[in-house]
Amino acid sequence: MKKQTLLYWLSVTLFNMMLLLCIALIFYTSLPIQTTQEITLPKGSITKIVHHLDKQGYPLTIIDKYLLVLIGQPKSGTLEIEQGRMSHINFLYKLTNAKEIVDTLTLIPGETRFIFLEEIANKYNLDKEQLELAYTKLSPYPEAGIVPDTYHISKGIKEKNLITFLVQESEKQYEKMAIEHLKQYDKKAWLRILTIASVIQKEAANNEEMPLVASVIYNRLNMGMALQMDGTLNYGQYSHIKITPKRIRTDKSGFNTYLHTGLPPSPICSVSSQAINAALNPKKTDYLYFMKNKNGVHDFSHSYQEHLKNVNNAK
Repeated sequence: MKKQTLLYWLSVTLFNMMLLLCIALIFYTSLPIQTTQEITLPKGSITKIVHHLDKQGYPLTIIDKYLLVLIGQPKSGTLEIEQGRMSHINFLYKLTNAKEIVDTLTLIPGETRFIFLEEIANKYNLDKEQLELAYTKLSPYPEAGIVPDTYHISKGIKEKNLITFLVQESEKQYEKMAIEHLKQYDKKAWLRILTIASVIQKEAANNEEMPLVASVIYNRLNMGMALQMDGTLNYGQYSHIKITPKRIRTDKSGFNTYLHTGLPPSPICSVSSQAINAALNPKKTDYLYFMKNKNGVHDFSHSYQEHLKNVNNAK
């Protein structure tokens, strides 16, 4: 009888303790939390996330760690929550279901790394020197190491992480194209293709002209003629600068294809897939010259005399 009485009181005590714990948990999870519209979470364990939030002024404890283990792992990055007061449990649910806030950045074909990184730095309040340092370290190409596209990036992303993402995504595309056309991804060979494609990108009036411009480039290279193309001087910070006779006389860099024969030392800008395809598959012609006409497209010719006629017509 005494044993049964002891078991009874033990069960009653255990029940009461469980009841008290449930009441305490309900009370705890109903405590209000003041939230902001956005919240940034680090990558890592739930323990790290709870500790981070506690340091940011959110009153979380070890209880929240175990609640999040049951509810789910929150995403890292900048998340959109909801500004205002909400219950503890509602806050935890929103953490695990919140969408990451993303920014978009676009690189257009023909733009230089110098201008692109400067625009990114200004728009997203990043350090341009750190962007340049990361690019130089991570990209195998001095220019054209980022494929022109619209990219979705995490809000608040750091310089190195951003460049790592852009370069890795671009390398995937370059490797795929190189294997498709050249059967292997040889970066030295691909650098030459990118350099030719970048000249095509700067010189062609439209995508349809690109294989013709490519034919002029290859024909001149094969004959040992200087390319003599203004677009090669629109490198780096000179991306949008009009090329003048004075600039042609004074620019002593390897990008001055009036002064030096052969290709520029590296690509001069970002390149589209159309420009790369033209560099890989030039039109077979005997053209050596082209001149922009009054309609904004180019007239191509195989002789200097014919070229002079096109020049006079354009005037």
